[in-house]
Amino acid sequence: MKNNSLVIISNEKIFKHYENFFCDNIEMKSLPEGLGNSYDITYIARASKIKRNHPINLKKIKIASNIFAYVFLILKTLKIPNAKYLIIAITPYTFFSFLIFFLFRKKPFLWLRSSGHEEYKLILGRWAIWIYHIMYLAVTSYSNIISCHERLFKKKHSVIFPSQLDDNWFRNQKDAPLDKVRLLYVGRNNPEKGIENFLEMFDQLKMDIQFSIVSEKKRLKTKNNKINFLGYGFDSLSLIDIYDTNNILILPSFTESYSQVIDESLARKRPVIIFEEIEYIIGNRIGVFVSKRNVRSVMETMVFIIKNYASIQKNIEKNKLPTKKNFISQMKDILS
Repeated sequence: MKNNSLVIISNEKIFKHYENFFCDNIEMKSLPEGLGNSYDITYIARASKIKRNHPINLKKIKIASNIFAYVFLILKTLKIPNAKYLIIAITPYTFFSFLIFFLFRKKPFLWLRSSGHEEYKLILGRWAIWIYHIMYLAVTSYSNIISCHERLFKKKHSVIFPSQLDDNWFRNQKDAPLDKVRLLYVGRNNPEKGIENFLEMFDQLKMDIQFSIVSEKKRLKTKNNKINFLGYGFDSLSLIDIYDTNNILILPSFTESYSQVIDESLARKRPVIIFEEIEYIIGNRIGVFVSKRNVRSVMETMVFIIKNYASIQKNIEKNKLPTKKNFISQMKDILS
């Protein structure tokens, strides 16, 4: 029997169907489930009216349809004896949860997964940075900080790399089709991800190329017959097949902290192209190529990769990629 209680507070939107719960962000499924082996988990999130893709296998999931219900659910957790608290990301919803913990002298753990300063700027404009910064200063001043990159918090804190890689990602490696550039994008289509900007650039590429997109099609407008929208919400085995049928992953983001799709692509020995703005995320990973954000540079980078594909794959094999097992284990050690 588990004696340790952990309350996870997330901004994730979760869909409830009868007594089953579903989310879109795979990490918001795998992290609570993984920690559930060691803790009695209470998972608090926002309610979604839209059907989501990934089932969450937890017993105590509480979802709120508005901020008042959300705050009420947080207050109820204060009755749990000796509970620990893990806040995932800083948002207006999770900020209110922090204020409650601060008032009741409950020091939470905070999992910083991305740079809110940069995301608020790209999504809402420069003026919105101050909204996030006020929340950031308050929450980080009274929390145990965990992040996926040193740049997210300048003081000493715990740094771990999130991962969804299990043994399946390293099995049955398949040769990449090299008849043409077969480009792949996997991710959300939010402004900070840069996919809308890249689609404009893609229309100007004068080469034999096919582009597959794993994402929501909403807001992504194109009539280019070289672009194939595959949908989203795939399980890991289906996603592995998608990587295998392509030969280069493109990550056109304007800001990132630690991109798991890079690890997924490298696990399948597919090189990755990013742009200069996020060069800092490469770390020790081999097989990630930096391009300038213009048509000529992108074309030159893709041509270089295809011409040198065999040697690039050989170097990719030197990577020691983080796994889901290690990620969950490190998080448990920090929380204990």
